[in-house]
Amino acid sequence: MSAAPITLIEAVTQALAHELRNDDSVVLLGEDIGINGGVFRATAGLQKTFGDQRVLDTPLDETTIAGLAVGMATQGMKPIAEVQFDGFVYPMLDHLISHAARLRNRTRGRMTCPMVLRVPWGGGIRAPEHHSEANEALFTNVPGLRVVAASSPQRAYGLLLAAIRDPDPVIFLEPKRIYRQYKELVPDDGEALPLDVCYVLRDGADVTIVTWGAQVKEALEAAEELAKDGIGAEVIDVATLRPFDFDSVAESVAKTGRCVIVQEAPRSAGFGAEIAAQLAEKSMFDLVAPVERVTSYDVPVPLFRLEMKYLPSTAKIVAAAKRTLAAS
Repeated sequence: MSAAPITLIEAVTQALAHELRNDDSVVLLGEDIGINGGVFRATAGLQKTFGDQRVLDTPLDETTIAGLAVGMATQGMKPIAEVQFDGFVYPMLDHLISHAARLRNRTRGRMTCPMVLRVPWGGGIRAPEHHSEANEALFTNVPGLRVVAASSPQRAYGLLLAAIRDPDPVIFLEPKRIYRQYKELVPDDGEALPLDVCYVLRDGADVTIVTWGAQVKEALEAAEELAKDGIGAEVIDVATLRPFDFDSVAESVAKTGRCVIVQEAPRSAGFGAEIAAQLAEKSMFDLVAPVERVTSYDVPVPLFRLEMKYLPSTAKIVAAAKRTLAAS
């Protein structure tokens, strides 16, 4: 076990080191991840420990990084690629969509693509344009990609281990706003957490709050505020966005009759809309009030002073939950 509680970014480093130490096929690649330890220092010290053949500094070329990762994965390696910021991922999409996601189907199962793309993701750090985007819906619409979002140090460690060991490509979203926001004890025991399932973080009987990534913190804070008014909010961390464990959400909504979906991404065509659509299709008669969505706005992330007003907040989640209660 860690001697002391660690942050989410330290949990990522711990998981990467564990797999490098225990699996010779694991290799890391990305811009400045070796000598400098990455822009967020997720790989700090790993090149010194494991060598420059296992932790590779690449050119500043996201297209090449994605292509190298796909090629390595087809040849028996388990590449873990890092893109410096979420908004830099777009040059990688051709390799991810056209090759990584299709390889199993294209070869009728004869080949797979066991790669992980680590994406520092989301807003809240007052960074310039292209550094604060919540673009998960780009990936959840691609068959063949698994999309995972960390939300705490413990889940970052366990889910990243599972992602590295998965035989298919995984987009691993790391909410940079909470990289160093709080700490947890995280045993370095190599125990992976299950993928493709939601995590119920708090029980409640009055309203279901569904979210992922950094917004889990605000959702739990909102549940605490609602409890002061005698309202029991059940909080669900989706964790794996694709494939999506709708059954866990449906089970909760069957109990509460109400649902608030929280996403950091812009409102239109976000992953929250998919959850709402499935609730309309499969859980209509369990709902006693319209589904509420708490989202960011359909504009680019505003710079600096306005950024936190753009993002969903605890107060906005509380207000949405109370609207669902007033509607029934």
